[in-house]
Amino acid sequence: MNYESFIARRYLKSGRFFVSVSTWITILGVTLGVAVVCFVMSMHNGFETEIRTRLLGTTSHISIFPLNNQLIDNYRELVDSIETIPGVKAASAFIYYKAAIASASAGDGIIIRGIDSASEMRTSKVAEDVKIGDYSFEPIVADGDTIPGMIIGGDLADRMGVYLGSEVVLYSLRGEDLHRRSRPRVAKFYISGIFETGMYEFDANMAYISLHDAQRLFRLGDAVTTIHLKLDNIYDAEKMAPQIDSILGYKYDVVPWNILHKNLFTWIAIEKKVLFLGFILIVLVAAFSIISTLVMLTMEKREEIGILKTIGSTPASIRKIFVYKGLVIAGFGVVLGWGIALFFSYIQNKFGIITLPSEIYFISYLPIETHILDYLYAGALTFVICFLASLYPATQAARLSVIEVLRR
Repeated sequence: MNYESFIARRYLKSGRFFVSVSTWITILGVTLGVAVVCFVMSMHNGFETEIRTRLLGTTSHISIFPLNNQLIDNYRELVDSIETIPGVKAASAFIYYKAAIASASAGDGIIIRGIDSASEMRTSKVAEDVKIGDYSFEPIVADGDTIPGMIIGGDLADRMGVYLGSEVVLYSLRGEDLHRRSRPRVAKFYISGIFETGMYEFDANMAYISLHDAQRLFRLGDAVTTIHLKLDNIYDAEKMAPQIDSILGYKYDVVPWNILHKNLFTWIAIEKKVLFLGFILIVLVAAFSIISTLVMLTMEKREEIGILKTIGSTPASIRKIFVYKGLVIAGFGVVLGWGIALFFSYIQNKFGIITLPSEIYFISYLPIETHILDYLYAGALTFVICFLASLYPATQAARLSVIEVLRR
């Protein structure tokens, strides 16, 4: 142990009451700054992961669209071909169109997805999201009519005033010539299941019907609008998209998930950076407190600094003493800040204290996901700021003249 660090620790515990209180207030400021930065970064990590997981549970990893708004006629052969590509876990075709829906008490416009129930289970989490009823489109016979099943979002079911077994009607004008005598095609369905993804955009505006019923309702013949893929590793999507595009002969628009939802994830990334810079200002405020604390300590320890110089301490050694104290303050603040951030992260994940309006933020619960690198970045940046803040008072202390001190 060198004597500079020994004296720095002694100075941390000694001194006049005001100086000691100022030191602990400075440590508290650094602690709060680090805790807030780490908690906010963890909050954004959890938010991004949750959004990505729920989105990809519905839209999958890579989507293949026909060019020029055409349809995909050879979707069966295309799916079989895609599933042979290394890295592709599964592929399924579906239909995605808007339609009007009406129940006994309400009407609205929604998104209809026509899916093959067996293949869709391999590419998305629709079956897992069904909370009430069954993941099935099996028809029932009522009043002599054969009525197919529909799986509807929970928020949409509430808005339409329907429940399991209720009947609804879908209306579509797709494929019709829009003239005075045009009439929408009408199809009756019953609610066979109610799903909840936890994302308001889907739960309030989407319903699933069978692929065959969707083809008939939208007059598509034996064709689909989209094929989506599930990969072994979601982070390979951007790399594999051009490979799949070349294998398919550049006849389709192959879009990975990070491009399909680019606006959303770009917004999350930018917000994370901005908030990180904003909360670093808290650490900067604490850094000014370090400067004032060390300046007061320099004034209080003038005689001791003079004695140290008299017995042979160099200005560099005096400077080290005060820099060490600044770094000790940073060390206490970083460790305590990490501990507080971890504690509140655990509390939030355990009890879900912080909630969000799902219609705005897609999800209703704020998850926390801790990344060790975020903590290390925050800690390292805090040490750098505290080190720089310590240089000025440390330099002033090193410049004290022994003669002037002894005269006083």
